[in-house]
Amino acid sequence: MTVCKFGGSSVADASQIKKVKAILDEDKKRKVIVVSAPGKRCKEDDKITDLLYQCNKMVQKGQSCKPVFQVIAERYLGIAQELGLDTKALSAQLDEIRCMIDAGRGADYAASRGEYLSAFLISQYLKWEFVDAAECIVINSDGTVNPFSYDRVSMMLDNKKAKGFVIPGFYGSTEDNTIKTFTRGGSDITGSIVARAINANMYENWTDVSGIFSADPRLIPDAKVIDAISYREVRELSDLGASVFHEEAIAPILPVEIPINIKNTNSPDDPGTLIVPESGEMKLAGVSARGGLSRISIRKLMLFKKQGMRHALLTMLHIFGIRPVYSLQGIDSMVWFYETSNATESVVKAMCERLKSEFDLDSISVDSGYAILGVVGTNLLETSDYLRASQSLYDSGIKISFLNYGASDVSFTFGINEEDRQRAVSVVYDKLFR
Repeated sequence: MTVCKFGGSSVADASQIKKVKAILDEDKKRKVIVVSAPGKRCKEDDKITDLLYQCNKMVQKGQSCKPVFQVIAERYLGIAQELGLDTKALSAQLDEIRCMIDAGRGADYAASRGEYLSAFLISQYLKWEFVDAAECIVINSDGTVNPFSYDRVSMMLDNKKAKGFVIPGFYGSTEDNTIKTFTRGGSDITGSIVARAINANMYENWTDVSGIFSADPRLIPDAKVIDAISYREVRELSDLGASVFHEEAIAPILPVEIPINIKNTNSPDDPGTLIVPESGEMKLAGVSARGGLSRISIRKLMLFKKQGMRHALLTMLHIFGIRPVYSLQGIDSMVWFYETSNATESVVKAMCERLKSEFDLDSISVDSGYAILGVVGTNLLETSDYLRASQSLYDSGIKISFLNYGASDVSFTFGINEEDRQRAVSVVYDKLFR
């Protein structure tokens, strides 16, 4: 059996949903689908999930979400009408959800309703069984999947009379039955959970591109689609900003080694990219860069002499809402890079004052405008590619703030200035991939 996940662009409007049906009709093994909330229909359009978050923010300010929710309701009702569906049941669902959001059910509940309504509508169109993710997927407090979920999903899908099953992505529930979402893009994770639960032969992830590219095609027009890539490599690329597949979606299927195929809803005959446990031959996979980062630098003589110091410092960062994505360590120093959007300037200032006083630091500083550039491939420690990439950056006048080589045998990374991010990707691509 094949599990299919269809992303926001694949269910953005009625014409896209008709393409979904054609894809399902083409292969009868496609019996279970996971769907996202409708995405943008054009560049100027809004994603449904963004509008739902906006609804929750309005409620937090003491306002009714009705004006914004009306836009959401019209979008779903328009899709249903174009698909020739009776809108009575959908209208009732929309009314109930708006009341719940206005009653203060919270951000996770509001955001999850995009996928819920998408799955509800598509199940009616396909005449397949709707399965609410909140009834079978349990999410732990740290955002990981509770192992009970796999048995629950398996039981919910054990209905041989059903033509097929439609499951909303992105959310589940806590052990006390409170709606909880994964991080953005979490429908990929739902698809992995479902694939593992039913022991699928294949997990197809349908989007609006024909696979994972060796570089962002908006920057490198002749970038090639990667034919096959390993679980580890795709996690590294995703973490570096290649957003085609969520890096956390590997975890559920890693123990059972189910292959994943990244496919294009608009070009279903394209082979796509196959994600497998091991990609085999030694080769480069891709280059990508992640921007929007700030840097925290601390220094103290004998900093790590006291046991547990690194954990204590990290805990303090987490208290202030800062979650580092990269770190560097010296004998008396520590550097963290984090997403600048994690905290406001005032929060960062308060955090620095707290860290300096509580840990008696010699110095602490925060500056912004950084990016992380990475190259991903198989067995990179056996090549000199990091030297060639370093030389190309140097020759192009791009300053390197750090080089991380040796922490992983499938990637190496550079710290660079945000303003050099796009040019650095082009420079390294020219050197290593052409």
